[in-house]
Amino acid sequence: MKEYVTDKLRNVALVGHQGAGKTTLVEALLYNTGAINRIGRVEEKNTVSDWDEDEKERGLSLSTSLIPLEFEDHKINILDAPGMTDFQGEIKNAIRVADSVIVVVDAVSGVEVGTELAWEYAQVYQQPIIVTINKMDRENADFNRTLDSLKQSFPDYKFIPVMLPIGAESNFKGVINLLTMKAYYDAGKDRSEMPADMKDEAEAARTVLVEAAAEADDAFIEKYFSEGTLTNEEIRDGMRKAARDAYLKTVPVFVTSGAKNVGTIPLMEALIVYVGPPSQRRVTVITPSGEREFLTAPQSDDGPLATYVFKTTNDRFVGTLNYFRIFSGNVHSGQTYYNSVRGVEEKLNSLLVLRGKEQMPVTVLHAGDIGVVAKLNNTKTGDSFATKSNPLQVTKPDFPDPLYAVAVLPRTQADSTKMGTVLTNLAQADPTLRWRQDPDVKQTIVEGMGEAHVNLAISRAHHLGVGMDIEMPRVPYKETITRQHSDFHRHKKQSGGAGQFGEVHLRLEPNPGGGFVFETKIVGGSISSNFFPSIEKGINSVLSEGVVAGYPVVDVKAVVFDGKMHPVDSKDIAFQIAGREAFKKVFAEAGPMLMEPVMDVKITVPESMMGDIVSDLNTRRGRVQGMDTQGLRSIVSAQVPYSEMMRYGNDLRSMTGARGIYTMTFSHYDTVPAHLAQVIIAAHKKTEVEED
Repeated sequence: MKEYVTDKLRNVALVGHQGAGKTTLVEALLYNTGAINRIGRVEEKNTVSDWDEDEKERGLSLSTSLIPLEFEDHKINILDAPGMTDFQGEIKNAIRVADSVIVVVDAVSGVEVGTELAWEYAQVYQQPIIVTINKMDRENADFNRTLDSLKQSFPDYKFIPVMLPIGAESNFKGVINLLTMKAYYDAGKDRSEMPADMKDEAEAARTVLVEAAAEADDAFIEKYFSEGTLTNEEIRDGMRKAARDAYLKTVPVFVTSGAKNVGTIPLMEALIVYVGPPSQRRVTVITPSGEREFLTAPQSDDGPLATYVFKTTNDRFVGTLNYFRIFSGNVHSGQTYYNSVRGVEEKLNSLLVLRGKEQMPVTVLHAGDIGVVAKLNNTKTGDSFATKSNPLQVTKPDFPDPLYAVAVLPRTQADSTKMGTVLTNLAQADPTLRWRQDPDVKQTIVEGMGEAHVNLAISRAHHLGVGMDIEMPRVPYKETITRQHSDFHRHKKQSGGAGQFGEVHLRLEPNPGGGFVFETKIVGGSISSNFFPSIEKGINSVLSEGVVAGYPVVDVKAVVFDGKMHPVDSKDIAFQIAGREAFKKVFAEAGPMLMEPVMDVKITVPESMMGDIVSDLNTRRGRVQGMDTQGLRSIVSAQVPYSEMMRYGNDLRSMTGARGIYTMTFSHYDTVPAHLAQVIIAAHKKTEVEED
């Protein structure tokens, strides 16, 4: 691949709902540029984007692919992001490093939840948006209905068709370019006269296009008011300004069929015109002093080096690959650069351009380009490369909290040895994936954005040589008490020779929000102060295991107020046992209760489904906190026990046909209802009996 300077580069994130046809559209674009000689099909497992074995097996995109197109002396870096909402981290990072966002919308389904999610992220990063209404060859495809769906869902935006479809469904055969007023059949390489019966429709749509172009420039709008028209060049310039400025909220609309390769060349031409070059990008960085500031346009090779690593992959055979975007400065193969996040230097020995899995070595990448480097030791997703003298850090996106968790168990001792290292590498590569050892439930927990996301992580761990089985995580309940109670326990053991003796009188008190507190109020020296640590140690041994259901004890104050000792038989172990047993005895009579985690949940669904969602939340012991409407969608805020939400993603997908999304964060602990607590306690006792 030849070398491209900054103004000959374009970076676009291709996003949209799962199944909108993004990957197949990329295949058509590659075919038209001569990069491939046959358009692949997802169902045939031969597309350039979905090259990973897991993607082939599942038949859908699971991670962002870098697909550079060489077209009309430009390089267009397409970031083909997955559409499934489980992979929000991939979507967010792709939009973060692009200079414009192409939202692909299914001409049958219209706006879906993945469309809205991508739109939201584009707004967060103030990215210009282009829409292509894709799959116009499908049965029931309707351009105008889909356009209306966009207008209703995003009423703050102006949707301006640049192309109109010629035909629909099986008769979709080309597009009309409203600038040239010519027809472009099939892929759209050559222009022809438009169908006579579409002239009036095209004239009306062109008027809308001209008005949108005029509004982008004061000089153009004055001319339009005075003369009633603009030249083709002025229309193109006006729409270029409108499309490149996110604040104008003007969205050019194209129409394509990736599968039939119709309307695809006009789309590529538009990417060169309507997507701004990287030199015009403004980027937020953190300076060495910790201040946030902007690197303002124009960006160039002469600017300070600011490079962001947005994706990391780990392969058992290839090793680690880090994908990065150069926001300012340039990068040379074989040179050493400073990782300003981790404070280490890294030598970039293997500088690559990737097209799917195809690796193309390069010697230099200029400001604005996207590249890949192999086999770095310390660099992970979210890191920045800069110079040691000016260690700038490109700001990272904020990622949502995990929604889905599994407990993992290594299959063999060898797997157990390597499991922590592999999970750490996977989590460092994917900011929305986490793992931890949970001492409260005594399990290794892997958390992600959904079932598909977590299953992919388990599969990748297997590819990296670590086999794991999964099971449902235990809910991290807590045990506490509701009232004050006192009692004692005497430990006495005599078996010949030295015996054991210790007696502890203990009072337990509720200590809401104060954690565990240990105090001694011994009067008259009935127990030597030397044994106080022994008593506390014995009590502490119970805190993590619990008393009634096997869960950690919290918010209890333990006061030792009396006791007895023996001049010969009292010793450390005796008072440890006496303290432990006294605590268990008193706890069981102090009104023990279980506490459960309660989550703040926000659910976004089509407005027509809100009633079903609220009804379902009621069955989950949820407390609705509020309801709101945004466009055609409803947002329900509620507090719901975590035990009722552990597989909610699957249920929500079933209830809404994958049109609903939700977020979930920890709120507080609350009392488990008595009838449910009894079930949990009984299950614990049954397990104890079985283990004995």
